[in-house]
Amino acid sequence: MSGIRALPAVSDRELWDQAAEGDSEAFAQLYDRHARAIYNFLHRRTGSWSDAEDLTSAVFLQAWRRRADVVLDRDSALPWLLRTADYTVRNEWRTKLRYRRALAAAHLLHSEVEDPADGVARRLDDDSRIRAVRASLKRLPRQEREIVELCVWAGLDQAAAAVALDVPIGTVKSRLSRARKHLRELNLETEA
Repeated sequence: MSGIRALPAVSDRELWDQAAEGDSEAFAQLYDRHARAIYNFLHRRTGSWSDAEDLTSAVFLQAWRRRADVVLDRDSALPWLLRTADYTVRNEWRTKLRYRRALAAAHLLHSEVEDPADGVARRLDDDSRIRAVRASLKRLPRQEREIVELCVWAGLDQAAAAVALDVPIGTVKSRLSRARKHLRELNLETEA
């Protein structure tokens, strides 16, 4: 052998203590030792390599932020890192669940509250149709127009329209029939 002696391995506890004092090289060694185990754990939990990569980064970011607060009770940092990974993935799931619920609620809200522009467009279309219908009604004789206004627009049945106009119900029926015939003819004229 060449005379080079292997240096004793530095424990995670020693590296953690050095990292707690701001030694980024010591923290990098901890990362190199445990990143693969954390990634594998998270990959198995999420089933997604990209999520596992992101969450591994989040775990080590949390470890760096808390390095001065955490005291390892064993010589390995891996148990603490795995517990942090577990909390991190659970938080991620809760965040995604809240996000999906918010999207669902927003979709429901969107479907319940329509765009005001749609209502304006509908009212304009309705106004246009009403003007066209009113123009057609004006071309009917007054008695037929009154029957259409009472039976169709006001929703009265023929007996109530007869009472309102003080005419027999047979008269209402014949006027309504003639009004419908005239309106069909007028509609055919406007389509031609």
